[in-house]
This record gives sequence, C-alpha cells and structure tokens, in this order.
Amino acid sequence: MGFSISLFFLLLPLSFQFSSSLFSLIKGSSLSVEKQAHDFILSPNKMFCAGFFQVGENAFSFAIWFNEPDTHNPTTVVWMASRDQPVNGKLSKLSLLNSGNIVLVDAGQITTWSSNTASHAPVKLHLQDDGNLVLDDPQGTILWKSFDFPTDTLLPGQPLTRYTQLVSSRSESNHSSGFYKFFFDDDNVLGLQYDGPDVSSSYWPQPWLISWDAGRTNFNSSRIGVLNSLGLFSSTDNFSFVTSDYGTVLQRRLKVECDGNVRVYSRNNVLQNWYVSWQAISSGCVPHGICGPNSFCVYVHASGRKCLCLPGHRLKNHSDWSQGCEPLFQLTCHRNESMFLEIPNVEFYGYDNHYVEISNYSACESLCLQDCSCKGFQHSYSDDKRFYRCYTKTQFLNGRRSQVFQGTTYLRLPRSNSFSHKEHDRESLNDHVCSVQLQRAYIKTQANHYVKIFLWFSITLGAFEVICIVLIWCLVRTRQKSNREGYHLAGTGFRKYSYSELKKATKGFSEEIGRGAGGVVYKGILSDERHAAIKRLNEAKQGEGEFLAEASLIGRLNHMNLIEMWGYCAEGKHRLLVYEYMEKGSLAENLSSNTLDWSKRFNIALGTARVLAYLHEECLEWILHCDIKPQNILLDANYQPKVADFGLSKLQNRNNLNNSSFSMIRGTRGYMAPEWVLNLAITSKVDVYSYGIVVLEMITGKSPTTGVQNIDGEESYNGRVVAWVREKKSGRSWLQHIIDPALQTNYNESKMELLAKVALDCVEEDKDIRPTMSQVVEMLQSVP
Repeated sequence: MGFSISLFFLLLPLSFQFSSSLFSLIKGSSLSVEKQAHDFILSPNKMFCAGFFQVGENAFSFAIWFNEPDTHNPTTVVWMASRDQPVNGKLSKLSLLNSGNIVLVDAGQITTWSSNTASHAPVKLHLQDDGNLVLDDPQGTILWKSFDFPTDTLLPGQPLTRYTQLVSSRSESNHSSGFYKFFFDDDNVLGLQYDGPDVSSSYWPQPWLISWDAGRTNFNSSRIGVLNSLGLFSSTDNFSFVTSDYGTVLQRRLKVECDGNVRVYSRNNVLQNWYVSWQAISSGCVPHGICGPNSFCVYVHASGRKCLCLPGHRLKNHSDWSQGCEPLFQLTCHRNESMFLEIPNVEFYGYDNHYVEISNYSACESLCLQDCSCKGFQHSYSDDKRFYRCYTKTQFLNGRRSQVFQGTTYLRLPRSNSFSHKEHDRESLNDHVCSVQLQRAYIKTQANHYVKIFLWFSITLGAFEVICIVLIWCLVRTRQKSNREGYHLAGTGFRKYSYSELKKATKGFSEEIGRGAGGVVYKGILSDERHAAIKRLNEAKQGEGEFLAEASLIGRLNHMNLIEMWGYCAEGKHRLLVYEYMEKGSLAENLSSNTLDWSKRFNIALGTARVLAYLHEECLEWILHCDIKPQNILLDANYQPKVADFGLSKLQNRNNLNNSSFSMIRGTRGYMAPEWVLNLAITSKVDVYSYGIVVLEMITGKSPTTGVQNIDGEESYNGRVVAWVREKKSGRSWLQHIIDPALQTNYNESKMELLAKVALDCVEEDKDIRPTMSQVVEMLQSVP
C-alpha cells in the first residue's frame, strides 16, 4: 500500500506534464474542453495541433489547426469534427473508448460526433506530420482518418475524391457549414457550386461551357484531385495548376472560402503571414449567391466587393446579405401599369423565362409585359454574332455589375414608383455574406458542489490509471520495436499491408494476370472488397528503407493516366505493391484480340503521351519509365490508358540532362532506344523512342519483337517495323498499306496519318531530333 501511494505521488507531476501535450490518445483516455489551453494532441514535427477550438460564446468544436506557439488562439483551422453542432464549454470531452470508438460528448450527456469505429486491438489516435488525424492499430491498419472527412480545407497530400467535398464556412467567424461546395460533379468534373437555402447553381468552371471547351474531361472513373507540398494541384478531369511560388516545399493549404472562391495559401514558417499563391476566380463577383435575391454585386479594386439592392427593394437582414432584398411594391398584370428602369452593365445569371436570340428593345419589353411572372429583362449584345439578345427574368439571382458586360438589365416597376438606381448607389453597403455571426450560444450550467468534488476525485483517479496504462504500453511498444530489425516508418501516405493479408487476398497467389522482369502480378480481392492488382516483386536485395523510398515516389505521383497505387508490403524478404485493378487488361491483350477501333487507339496514344509528359516535365525530378511497351499500358472500363510498372524507372536530375547513372541496359527488346546498345547518354528520349514503337504497333498491328534481326543476321535494336513503315511512306496511299487489317477502312484518315508521322518522328535514331512528349501531346491535339 505504501509503495502504491509513493508511486502515485512520484507519477503525479508526470500527469500534469502529460496533459500539457499528447502525441496520441489510447483507449480509455480523453481530452477535456475545460483544459483546452493545455489538453491537445501535437504532431511529431509540432506543425499541427488537435484539440478544442472556441467558435462562439461558451461554444467549442474539436478541430485541427496549424500550431502557432506564440498565438494563444488558433487562427488557421484546417478540420473540424462537428462544425454544425458545437459543444458546451463545461464537461465536454473527446474520448477514445475501450470499444475503439472516438466520441465527442456535449456537457457529459449527448454524443454530437463519433468516428463509428470498433476494435479489440490497442488502437491509438495520433496526429501525423501532414496534419492527418489517424486512428490505427499496432499493425498499422487505419480504422479512421480525418483526411477522409475534410471540411473546408485540403492539405498537401490529402486527396479530394468522389466521396468527399469541401464546404465553405458560413463566414470568417462562423465555422458552421456555408453555401459553397468544391467537389466532383456527376460528370466527373471538379467545380464550385452555390447551394443556398432556396436555390443552387454551378458557376466554376463557366457553366455555359461544355467540359472540353473548359479544358476538362469527364472520361475518368477515379475522381481524385491532390495538392502537393511543392504547389502543384492536379485532378483526373485534366484540371491542374501551379502556385505562384511553385517548386519550393512550403506550408500550404487549399481552402474554399465563404465568398465562394478557392484559394491556396502559402507561408515559409509560423513567423510569416499566410499569402495567396493561387485562386480559382480573379473577379470578386463571379460566385453565385454572394448578394442574395434582388441584389447585385459591385467590385471596386480600392474598396473591395459591395452588395446593392435593386431600386425599390430593401435589405432583408442587415447582418446577412445572402438573404438578399425584398420589394417595396407590388406588380399587377396590367401592362399599362408597368414601366422599366434601366440598370446598365448589370447582369443576372439564370432563371430566364424566355430567350430570344435576335431581338430589339421593343420586342423584348413587349415579351415581358405579356407575362405576369416577368420581373424584368436583360438585353445584351453578342460580340460573336453581332446582334442583341433578350432574356426575360422570373427571378433576379446571381447579379453583378461589370463594365465588360455589354448589356442592360431593365427592372419592371409600377408606373407610380419614385425609385432611382442612382440614388440607391449612394446607399451602398460593405456588408456581404461573410459577415454573418455565429448565433448559437450555450448557457453555463451551475454544477452541484458535491458533484464537483466527486468529479475531481474521478479525474485524479482516472489520470493515475491512464498514466499506468501509458507506461506499460510504452514499455511493450519499446520491446516490440527493438525486436523488429529493419523496420522503418513509412511516410508514404498509403496503406501498409501484411504479407498474410495479401496472400489471403490473392488466394495464395493463384490467379496470375501478368509478369515482367521485376516480378509477377496477381489478381486479388482486398478486405474492403476492392479488386486489386498485386505485384509480387522478385526476392528483395534492397533494404526496407530503400524500398519504401521508391514506393513513396510512386505513391506521390498523381495523373489520370497513371496507375493508382493503394499500398505495399515490406515484410522480411517479401516486397509487394498493391495497385488498382484494370478491367480491360493490357494494351497488348486488346491489340491481339482486335477489340480496339481507331478512335480508341488514338485516345490511348494521346493519354499515354500526356502521362509521359507529366513524368518527364512536370515532376520536380525527371522520372524515366524505361520500359514503355503495350504490356505496361493498362486500360480501364472506358478504355482510358494508365501506364504501369515502374520497376525499371529512374530519377534524373533536371540540371544535368546528359548524365546517365544507369549501370545496366533496361527495357524490352524491340522497344529499346538505340542509346542503350550504342552506350550513349540516357535521357527522357529513350521513353519517346519506346512510345513511338508502341504507336507504330497500334497503327500496324505488327509487333516489333518479331523478326528482330537485320540482313547480316545481327540483332537490331528497332526490328523491321520502323524500316517497313518508312519504306511504305515513300509511296502513294501509304497509310492504306500500313494500317492494321483489323481496322479495314473504318478510321479517320487525317488523325491516323498524323499519328503515324508523330510515331516516325519519335523513333528517329538521333535522340536530339526526336520531339519531347509535351510536343507530341501538342501535335496530337492539333487535329480537331
């Protein structure tokens, strides 16, 4: 007994030190809102904190924010657990239950948020260096992570997927869900949408443009967008951008704002202020719903954005412009009792009751007067077609004034009105939707004196138990760690599988779907029912750290035409990579089965060129694939190509393009560039050459691996296909002689001829004559 009391007092000071900052929560432990200044979880690099954040009068939310030690109140929140239902400032806790579930309890009574997880293992909740709050078990199996449930912010490496969306806050001071969403729509296009109380509409990219005209593609199945720490954002709909400070690793965050814009903020460290390094919309009045119904937005560079009610209307709520304005008059159906007030350079998007492509003012006015529901009309000039168009309006929404807009809005008013838009302009207000204040507040409850004593006793006893558990757990973890030689913490951002998991998923590696120099690929079904391609590499000679570095490289790459890596296994001598499964198999299989028409072949060539251009020119380091061939180009359900198998890939330094650090010949006979045989410097042009051979194979249906000997019987590095095509090109109607007989005459001659010429340029023996992959993309896109 005496020893126990001594141990208690010995460990008591440690309990206060422990509560000041945690690196993880274990089962049975919790964070208290009443100790929010000291009770928080800290990431190992001390860049991020997770704890209670005050959002209003006696109102708190559990959140993650950038750690700023000199600031008492967090200013840069990146995630919230229960943004629409904050908890009381008394008796509220975030707890990791013994069942493995994380719960946020309001005032000790109501559960307002839960991770909905369960585990019998000794799980822990910890904050990673990238700002991801993760609940996992000792084997590294992730049960829950905050990256899967974003609020209004995306951090570098955090994917935006088909299952997630960013939702703006209500205002800068009110963190509850607002009206603006950043997500992939049903057409697989990433965009912004206003989702207000009464109406919703998309406004970016420009809604009147089809996806191709907006530079997007909806032919993808994965729907994923990622911002990296260098400042590059890319998504599967072909949308990408780089920040103004691209190329340097900085603290970054992408946020959808309460004003309807998406911005990327950067800073070098906590001593510097955040600055905008990219934004989606340059004009402040483009987002819909900014000023509400019957009002319009005006942007002045010196003073910023303002909202104005239409003449004859008054503001509904002086603290919330999103509710718009209401009329001070009533219209009748008698056309003789109406007049129209001219409001130049003001346009309203949507809710056109009638549209007349060619109309003068009198016809447009008459059209509106014939309709009792018409509240006015818009008369605008078309630069393209050189005439005026008429839009009659049933509602005035999404209004803005712009000097670029060559048109006028005519507001329908009673003839007896005395309203003037010039007088109204002088009454302009600076308030807008982001000025809304948090309206929720909690009443502080008076706790019973005896309850307080019992509560403090329970807390002290609980702290003692937690400390003992933590000490025992730390001893066990230390012993386990010392027994695992060669173990390395993988900061790859994707899952680590055990060998037994993957053996079970592949049914003992029974269904082989491909093989290469690096290893054999098997089909498997993971525990979450996803079909996967699992590559079992040949027996590893490299250490786990080196393997994880290479795996991390593949995991960081992101392109719609690049195979997606889901995880890896590094256990003992076993090295395995887990990829998404491609339904249509490889390009080689489809060419041999004659399942590809000319348009599919052209799109495969274009998609492959795009991803090689990405690898060669858009990554910080140049990545050479070194084994481009039909077996390594996989096709999804829509026959979109995805390049796979980086077993032979090599990083190249941008600043030394002619330096070759390859110690052996890499690639596959028939597809290899002459530099390999002639012992010349290896550059990205080896991939260009291999790409050209693949394209020739798609056009002709002839494999370069057949007949690879020249006249003298010596082995040739390019086979007979290139020479045969060049010979046919010198004659008339050459395309007809080389085209794959399976296509017959069913092809676009101009596109296929361009494809053949580009392929021949790519297989020039002199590497300096060959185009770059970005030039190949430009040439292939030049044909409509």
